[in-house]
Amino acid sequence: MIKRLTVFGATGDLTARYLLPALAALQAAGHLTEQVQLTCASREDWDSEQYRAWMAARLDRHSGSTPADAKEAIVASARYLRADVTAPADVAAAIAGDGPVAVYLALPPALFPRVVTALHEAGLPAGSRIVLEKPFGENLADAQELNRLLADLVPEQAVFRVDHFLAMTTVQNVLGSRLANRVLEPIWNSTHIAEVEIVWEETLALEGRAGYYDHVGALKDMVQNHLLQLLCLVAMEPPITLGERDLRDRKVDVLRSVRLLTEHDVVNRTRRARYLPGRIGDHDVGAYVDEEGVRPRRRTETFAEVELELDSWRWAGTTFRLRSGKALKANRMEVAVRFRPVPHLPFGHTGEALPNVLRFQLEPEGLTLDLTGIGAHAHELVPLSLTARMDPPGLPAYGRLLLDVLTGDPALSIRGDEAEEAWRVLEPVLSAWQRDLVPLEEYPAGSDGPPPRERYRDLQRQRETLLHGQETLLDDI
Repeated sequence: MIKRLTVFGATGDLTARYLLPALAALQAAGHLTEQVQLTCASREDWDSEQYRAWMAARLDRHSGSTPADAKEAIVASARYLRADVTAPADVAAAIAGDGPVAVYLALPPALFPRVVTALHEAGLPAGSRIVLEKPFGENLADAQELNRLLADLVPEQAVFRVDHFLAMTTVQNVLGSRLANRVLEPIWNSTHIAEVEIVWEETLALEGRAGYYDHVGALKDMVQNHLLQLLCLVAMEPPITLGERDLRDRKVDVLRSVRLLTEHDVVNRTRRARYLPGRIGDHDVGAYVDEEGVRPRRRTETFAEVELELDSWRWAGTTFRLRSGKALKANRMEVAVRFRPVPHLPFGHTGEALPNVLRFQLEPEGLTLDLTGIGAHAHELVPLSLTARMDPPGLPAYGRLLLDVLTGDPALSIRGDEAEEAWRVLEPVLSAWQRDLVPLEEYPAGSDGPPPRERYRDLQRQRETLLHGQETLLDDI
């Protein structure tokens, strides 16, 4: 296990909400048998004592259930450096010490190339590891260049492109349910499954994150990484083992099998929108464009939906719908596997036999199977649901990822070719959206999102009719 951890961006929201609580959870669970030397670097002009006070306050806020002695141990282990993380001299001071170091870039992704270059010039100790948060680049070309810079710095096995979704208990249970139960794997294909919905819809609005979010939007923030990773786990062929090579090879196979969208496909199979003023629960929410730090002319979307198909024996004919949105009426975070209806109902019952749906709920974590059964009246079909709740995880998702970084297990990180393939899948969407081939819709905060596609198409036809009428009027004039 690596004994030194350096965090760049140590006063940011990611560090406060996730990394520090994860370290405290590791300490409480006994995974840090030898105290990790924690170096925290950021641009604030603080000393170590000021930073430790900031740490203690953030741990109390975001890690209240962790034992006090574990939080105190993490706080006591930290030293703080004011640093320009793109300057080789400052970087060298932050990674100085004996033995290899794990360097966590808790930074805006736009800084990654410059920081990796500074690490190279500073001289990273042999055996060190580097950790990057998504998104990995801004597009395919950026991802390829970032991978080239990383390859010059450390071996691929030492690069941890983390996606905390992969460490969530329910996400792991997608594989467990499939691969450990004979009843599922034989029907896990397009013959039986009509559609898979991978959804992350939340009531949370921007919440002060304009500095990051307005540069990326829903497509890059959620669909390109988190939701595509879930797609890989749902659609992958059974790996020989869950070791890093076997698991990641099968995930790359899925991404390679995604049929690239044509311009016509993008227009008809993708949607984007952003929220207007509205009301969520008991409080009013302003429009996205009025949030502090938002530039309306960027036309950043807060809702994104993409329909994909896979060119493979297992999945030809199944639709995979990936959707994410902010400031919606209700939280819905799940993978919904919708099975095809039975071919024939041999009895004369009233009611409808609804398609079976297997739902992997991500937050709160659980598993639900929607079925059809017989109701209280002998000739009535009624919906039934079987629900299971997951035991609380032993570690938070970031705790699991940090433990993998320190112990050197990259199985749950994103390999370089995998990051590039994910961008390849969405490049046609990005290109078409940048050219406004897909209109930017709007929806009130606190609603279900933009109107259903049928209503959307009606609006499109009305718009086209109106535009045609205007053109005709201009011609007559």
